Amino acid sequence: MKRKIIENLVAWKSKLNRMPLIVNGARQVGKTYIIKEFGKLYYNNTVYINLEINSAINTYFQEDISSDRIIKYLEVVSGQKITPGETLIIFDEIQSSGRALASLKVFCEESPQYHIIAAGSLLGVALNADKTSFPVGKVNELSLFPFDFEEFLWALGKESLAEEIKIHYLQNKPFPEVLHFKSIELYKYYLIIGGMPAVINEYISSQSLFSVSEVQGRITDNYIADMAKYASNTTSVKIRACYNSIPIQLAKENSKFQYKVVQKGGTATIFGEAIEWLIFAGIVLKCIKIEHGLMPLASYSSLSDFKLYMGDIGILIMKSGMAHQTILSDLEDDNIFIGAINENYVAQTFASKGYPLYYWKNENTAELDFVLQKQEKIIPIEVKSGRNTKSVSMKMFAKKYSCEYSIRISKKNFGFENNIKSVPLYAVFCI
Repeated sequence: MKRKIIENLVAWKSKLNRMPLIVNGARQVGKTYIIKEFGKLYYNNTVYINLEINSAINTYFQEDISSDRIIKYLEVVSGQKITPGETLIIFDEIQSSGRALASLKVFCEESPQYHIIAAGSLLGVALNADKTSFPVGKVNELSLFPFDFEEFLWALGKESLAEEIKIHYLQNKPFPEVLHFKSIELYKYYLIIGGMPAVINEYISSQSLFSVSEVQGRITDNYIADMAKYASNTTSVKIRACYNSIPIQLAKENSKFQYKVVQKGGTATIFGEAIEWLIFAGIVLKCIKIEHGLMPLASYSSLSDFKLYMGDIGILIMKSGMAHQTILSDLEDDNIFIGAINENYVAQTFASKGYPLYYWKNENTAELDFVLQKQEKIIPIEVKSGRNTKSVSMKMFAKKYSCEYSIRISKKNFGFENNIKSVPLYAVFCI
């Protein structure tokens, strides 16, 4: 399956000052597959080591981690010659070995000619729990997220549609109605299927939505197993409680995360560690409230006020129990949760593009779904579920902070009017 991260991997390979690379991301977003695929396409051979299941190699790392010693051992274990620039070395599940992680610093300093990629699903969790030293300044890092909508279209063999969407986004030119409604329909399918590779594969092979939830259920079961494996019994119970509360949190009129929804009398002291675990694991996304639309946005954030979104929109749909026919319906009811679903989708897309997630709320009732800081611009963004696109809060924010333009995301076609750029829900990946 084609992924955008391949371009970043190619750029890393050609760097003159290349360091060992760590690819972060939640479990089952496709890290192992895409790194192996990169090895097949751009190297003569690949040496793959899974540190979670290969205890013998893990033990070997507990001793001397000089680069020459490790290379000789890997050649024996793999039965392959390791040639600088021609061989890709992959350390998978590197969170399982603090010493293997430490070896990346040694390779950077002693033997930078070797091409090494490490992948870790729960690296942030493991580092936080074990107080393992991270090789700061000695590694490059990339993050892999679930498929965005453009990658989903590629997987379905609709590359030309994705290109047309990008062209019309840049031109602010309305899409032909037939293509617009077709794209909206595909977007609804994406909401149900989500961006996890195994789920997309299942849909492509079966051409049915019936078995999608089953695969998503297996993924969440793996998440829950990780909670038990990488956290104490007490903490894992809190992690599960926070995780299970997210659909309820988003369905509220005020979707700000509230600890009392998780448990009566809940506080940041009780559940703060659990939330950090979910964020470190890449399972959820944190959107922080800002109090002013000024640069830099991070300086005006209120760390105690935030929303939590699911890392994958399909899993949110599955966990919420929302019926597929409701998603696929053309009805535009004032359903708060439909609005939350669209917001989650936008948050997921922005996160995959590397945008920090912020929302704005004033001292009264005005609230803006997202605020982006892009280069020297502050861009207010409002997400609408249907075609009713009155944007009072967005206009208030844009006027107060003299924004050059705003973005309204909805089911409406492309356009630009009154300094508002209209972006259809299916074109968020273009922003």
